[in-house]
Amino acid sequence: MKSDRPLLTVRGLVFSALFGALMSVMSLATIRIGVSPVPITLENMAVMLAGAVLGAFYGFFSIFMVVFLLALGLPLLHLNGGLGLLLGPTGGFIWMFPVSALLIGWFVGKIKGNGWASYVAVFLVIEVFGSLLLYLSGVPWFAHKYNVPLSNALAMSCFPYLPGDVVKAIAVTLIVMPIRRVFPRLR
Repeated sequence: MKSDRPLLTVRGLVFSALFGALMSVMSLATIRIGVSPVPITLENMAVMLAGAVLGAFYGFFSIFMVVFLLALGLPLLHLNGGLGLLLGPTGGFIWMFPVSALLIGWFVGKIKGNGWASYVAVFLVIEVFGSLLLYLSGVPWFAHKYNVPLSNALAMSCFPYLPGDVVKAIAVTLIVMPIRRVFPRLR
């Protein structure tokens, strides 16, 4: 069945740009910790929000455009950009951001209702795809770039960040659930 709706709408493009800008701004909040060269940032929180609020298509589009513009050299994350950032130690995390937004948007879009069970389901989707999924590509790439065993890479680029990721996922869930009631998803 063919839809008469255009693939891209002005509204969708504007919101995609806004969430891309939000990701860039949230990446400026950086805390360095001593055990790892990977900083604590809020950029993955922006990825979670983009997917959960915009839906799969526009969530992916907004974050993909940031990554694409990074590859072209625009300083959009931590005031850095270019292939050096995408191929650096944190590149594996950055590559997965668009996929994360896509999967969050798709699965959150399937969750109906506003009760406590919906809150739990949205939290689990956001935690699994907005945090844990990023480690699937980020940790092995980090291990490769630093030439360390996977166990060391986990200790340096995963384990210290898990508690903060849970807090971010809770915060995003508490932001997204009320928004879902009043903000129609861009599909």
